[in-house]
Amino acid sequence: MKDDALLGFLVALLVAAVLTPLVARLARRIGAVDAVRERGLAREATPLLGGLAIFAAALVAALLFLPMTSATEGILGGAALIAAVGALDDWRELRWSTKLAGQVAAALVLVLSGVTVESITLPFIHHVDFGTTGDVLTLLGLVGVMNVVNFSDGIDGLAAGVCAISAVAFAIIAFDLREDAAGVLAAITAGAALGFLVHNFHPASVFMGDCGSNLLGLLLGGVIVEGSLKTNALIALIVPLTVLAVPFLDTGFVVAKRIKYGRPVYRADSNHFHHRFHRIGFSQRRTVLYLYGWTITMAGLAIALRFVPYSDHGDWHLGWSLAMAACFVGALAASVYLVLVLEIFKLRRLRAWQLRHVDPDTTEHEIDVEVERALETGEFRALDPKSPAGS
Repeated sequence: MKDDALLGFLVALLVAAVLTPLVARLARRIGAVDAVRERGLAREATPLLGGLAIFAAALVAALLFLPMTSATEGILGGAALIAAVGALDDWRELRWSTKLAGQVAAALVLVLSGVTVESITLPFIHHVDFGTTGDVLTLLGLVGVMNVVNFSDGIDGLAAGVCAISAVAFAIIAFDLREDAAGVLAAITAGAALGFLVHNFHPASVFMGDCGSNLLGLLLGGVIVEGSLKTNALIALIVPLTVLAVPFLDTGFVVAKRIKYGRPVYRADSNHFHHRFHRIGFSQRRTVLYLYGWTITMAGLAIALRFVPYSDHGDWHLGWSLAMAACFVGALAASVYLVLVLEIFKLRRLRAWQLRHVDPDTTEHEIDVEVERALETGEFRALDPKSPAGS
């Protein structure tokens, strides 16, 4: 089915690329347009509903190249439902509780169709049988992935690109685990996301909206369950957490901030990674490319975990173990660089220049206090990347 995966990828990419401008016209005509917002990075009103093109692309490719099993029908049915709920939200902005109910309903369609995890194999613990609890855990996991992708969709091209990269990684791993149908679905998801990205990369002419972000989250969730979690592989749970580490970390960081300061978890703010990178002087393209690079690094680590023969039935191979350790170090270094250097070191240098421009007698302690406050609250004015301190 690897040929089907390639063809499905190409068909989905083509359909999404062709339909996206048409969907954008429809969005403008019915008023489904994202206005310029203070917390947003867009400089002009942009049409939404791009997720409809993604859904149409995935549906066409799936009907052509996927066997219509109960699981496949459930995933497509859930995708249709969440795309419809998301489209309504893009058009008339539903209450958060209504959106959550739509996510739960869409996830339930998958669970009732057999897309569920009954057991899993974990490192050091080995086989764990969930029984009927697996249905509840699967539903919660699917809703979680939808929200993780939805939360990350705040800058041109980010969610589509990250989902495409993740889907390619999941396709490779699913085929190696002999979960061919999941591999084809992952390839189709990647193609649909990339076809949309043609029009969504900065400067974006259309946004995917909640329609697209929830849809991509659901499709990736279905791929994870069918292509990884249902297997007996020891890395079944580690793979999706590693591949989606960037959006998971971003969402975890933002949710933790909202809880800490008593803000509603569902209320959008400007504390995401891409907002913070923008405030320290990064352009939208540079921000997205850095986050793409981080995602590729983590996806590469997940693939290495599957393919590098560092262990065989408990016997460790020194050479390959060292190679695997090098992959871990590389991924960790990339993560530290982006989270620590870009968020703290460069911020401190630029903030020092700003404060001393106002008051030349500003002390190092005062600069440290200001930087700590800014990082703690996430609230500080944009920094000028052309300033002497940024050179």
